[in-house]
Amino acid sequence: MADPGRLSERLMLMDEAAWARHANPWSGWSRLATLPLLSLAIWSRVWIGAWAWAPVVLVLLWTWLNPRLFPVPRRTDNWMSRGVLGERLWLARRKAPIPAHHARVAMILSAFSGLGAVVLGFGLWVLSPGWTAAGLVLAMGAKLWFLDRMVWLRQDMAGET
Repeated sequence: MADPGRLSERLMLMDEAAWARHANPWSGWSRLATLPLLSLAIWSRVWIGAWAWAPVVLVLLWTWLNPRLFPVPRRTDNWMSRGVLGERLWLARRKAPIPAHHARVAMILSAFSGLGAVVLGFGLWVLSPGWTAAGLVLAMGAKLWFLDRMVWLRQDMAGET
């Protein structure tokens, strides 16, 4: 079965240098705006018609550029940096296994995030504010919980307390 995280990493062309820069908390926190901005860009078809492709392309460009724009952080002892570094461990779990309890929860949270993306997509398709908001809350809530789990994973893998 294909791993959506690995697929995303390959599509984003994330190499070691990009991951090192993405560990900058400015990169991680600003990246959280991507899904709401993409939703707004897609919704803008109501107001600007076919010109909505322009903001969609800009958000996708931002998504690709974001992990490359910020410098390598001087410190990684903050929640977001640890979450990003833990996500890196998660994506490399086939080469370097991670504790089963982390893998199980991360898979469940990823499924909820995916479900949120489906709900969000439906809401954007039918232009329903309720479905769109529900999808955003579910997808982003699960992603933030996933990131929190990645902080825990990184701490466990590094032998930190």
